Amino acid sequence: MDVSIIIVNWNTRDILRDCLRSIDESAGPVRCEIIVVDNASADDSVEMVRREFPHVRLIANAENRGFATANNEGMAVAQGRYVLLLNSDTVVLNGAIARTVAFAEAHPEAAVVGCRVLNADRTLQPTCFMFPSALNMLLSSTHLYKLRPRSRFFGRERMTWWERDDMREVEVVDGCYMFVRREAIDQVGLLDETFFMYGEETDWCYRFRQGGWKNLFCPEAQIIHLGGQSSKLVKTEMVYQLRAGILQFVKKHHGPVRYRAACLLVSLWFTTRVPFWLFRFLCGVGGRWESLAMAGVYLMGSLRAMVGYRALCCRRPQMSVV
Repeated sequence: MDVSIIIVNWNTRDILRDCLRSIDESAGPVRCEIIVVDNASADDSVEMVRREFPHVRLIANAENRGFATANNEGMAVAQGRYVLLLNSDTVVLNGAIARTVAFAEAHPEAAVVGCRVLNADRTLQPTCFMFPSALNMLLSSTHLYKLRPRSRFFGRERMTWWERDDMREVEVVDGCYMFVRREAIDQVGLLDETFFMYGEETDWCYRFRQGGWKNLFCPEAQIIHLGGQSSKLVKTEMVYQLRAGILQFVKKHHGPVRYRAACLLVSLWFTTRVPFWLFRFLCGVGGRWESLAMAGVYLMGSLRAMVGYRALCCRRPQMSVV
């Protein structure tokens, strides 16, 4: 088996169907197995997979076990030389998997390979980013990366100046398409299941780098990523959960002093967004009361961040995984 494709699903039946069809249509000569891990969906996703894709190996969980745990379940039974973690809200474009395999074969130093990601309208969706640091979190809080996206300094965290049109080494590959070498997994271990959602791919990429591997970007392979199709069902929780993952990463790898500094910077990130939503409320832009509610969400986030990542973490069974 060349590639084991693992897809974690939570209530995305229709787009999961499109994802599975795109794999079947574009796999080419690569020998693939597909493993769907369903995290207790309530939208008949499990029945759809069983009925329409009998060749797919299905793991149906009785509860939402989170993104990292579900992927680890899939990797535990995977037989491929490579493992591809693929979001359910993606469409694999022609030859993407075969192109990634060829790239990985040509670069044996790579633990993880990412691909070029497009929005539904085929515009570029910037992926790959830098590890969390004090400077990166400070710049993220100031919004200057949005005012000067072509700046290599202000846009450093998300590499907003880069068109994703060339091969290069990156720090973090986005979890929507993570092509991982089995040998590297055997060396550093599976995803850290203490990360319920967000931060687990950052932690994994960091551990690969610490183990002497590289994380590379392959521009020849392309997918479409709709983005946040499960997360939008629990939008408020996701605002907190993403920042919780960042703080958890810093606490795990950089010790208590940097962790406390990171808590302050994340609190600043939340605080700087409160005036924007209050302004929308006062000016009557869009839904006024929704704007006021979002101001409250960010204000509460600034207070929670001061306590630590556990105060932000929303580890609940109904949480999304995409």
